[in-house]
Amino acid sequence: MLLAQITDCHVTCPGRRAYRIVDTVDALRQAVDALLALAPAPDAVIVTGDLAYDGRTEEYEVLAAELGRLPMPVLALPGNHDARGPFREILGRRFCPSEDPQFLHFVYEFPETTLIGLDTLVPGADGGVLCSARLAWLAKAFTRVRDKPVILALHHPPFATGIAHMDRIGLANPEDLEGLVRRHGRVQRILCGHVHRAVQTIWAGTIASIAPSTAHQVALSLDPAAPSSFTLEPPGLHLHARLPNGAIVTHLLPLGAWPGPYRFSEYAA
Repeated sequence: MLLAQITDCHVTCPGRRAYRIVDTVDALRQAVDALLALAPAPDAVIVTGDLAYDGRTEEYEVLAAELGRLPMPVLALPGNHDARGPFREILGRRFCPSEDPQFLHFVYEFPETTLIGLDTLVPGADGGVLCSARLAWLAKAFTRVRDKPVILALHHPPFATGIAHMDRIGLANPEDLEGLVRRHGRVQRILCGHVHRAVQTIWAGTIASIAPSTAHQVALSLDPAAPSSFTLEPPGLHLHARLPNGAIVTHLLPLGAWPGPYRFSEYAA
């Protein structure tokens, strides 16, 4: 299994730039081009939130056109910049196979692994939460797949990153999720977005990670008083590969045109 993860695309309406600086539409186009060039191709792509910049219908139409270029299944979750109404209307079952009438979460089966996407959106808020209804849904989903390893995806990280202004708008009740993850015992990876940086930690007895944005990155500062700011560092995506021995390894793929590859044998001293 090869699962590609992109996140925080923040796609704008045509002709508009995010924060008046970032051409997020072109950035997503380059990410899709990179995914199309991969060999072997990913079995699926997970988009872990903040697909749109303002949650406008026109933004989701751009997203549908770009993501629709991918031949493999694309599974999308909402982030705090998204709006469930137009998200569901435009992206709908093609990109989010949710059977829940209220929330946009799903269960997707690979032959030997289950991907569970969890909706943490709170309309009008930057931070996320898992209410009792969403926790109950996840508990049932875990029960359905109790015999298979799980990859759990959500937008808001349940752990602190040390970037204070982002930690203040993370998941409000991570302890509730932690209890479910520990009881299930077979969650191999927790995949997140929101922070616009590649971050990894051990959380709830498993590996949890955040993928970089396909567009702009949050400035890296571990100073608690640092202001909220972003940079135009190279964007990227994550590739999560399940190996024949059952282990999952994660690779960071920077997006852009880079020199190489060069064969070591041809350039040896």
